[in-house]
Amino acid sequence: KDGYARNFLLPRAKALRATKANIAHFETQRAQLEARNLEAKKDAESVAKKLDGKSYIIIRQAGETGQLYGSVATRDIADCITAEGVSVNRAQVEIHSPIKTIGLHTVPVRLHPEVEVTVTVNVARNEDEAERLARGEDITTRREQTDDGSFVGSGPDHGDASSGRAGDDGRP
Repeated sequence: KDGYARNFLLPRAKALRATKANIAHFETQRAQLEARNLEAKKDAESVAKKLDGKSYIIIRQAGETGQLYGSVATRDIADCITAEGVSVNRAQVEIHSPIKTIGLHTVPVRLHPEVEVTVTVNVARNEDEAERLARGEDITTRREQTDDGSFVGSGPDHGDASSGRAGDDGRP
């Protein structure tokens, strides 16, 4: 579009006309830009060595089925990583939708356009549950064996109804 460059890009100095003087000026700045980019990449790689494969625990309230009452967003993950001593902002944490369930979640962190690491976020109701999740236990369904060998469950697929009929309270 002719008007786009003339009316928007050039007046706001987002673009320059391709004259010999402007091309020469850009070539002199190109070396500085590439050097700055290389330095930023080296810094990101050093941070990546500290972060790669680490696990972070986030404690949230949740129901018996493992659904969180809230969610874990990029800001929460970035704050958790920053609290451990590595500066990461929330734009670098790449989750496409908030985490809404308890469990282990792998989250990519893009420190630089060319440097990406993955961290594990352990979302749990308490510290003990976080340790059980890290060991690989399934905490959403918990079954206990009674003395006679039968199982009593307290998970999402076990109900309280004794007979299964509505309105049956045990009276004749």
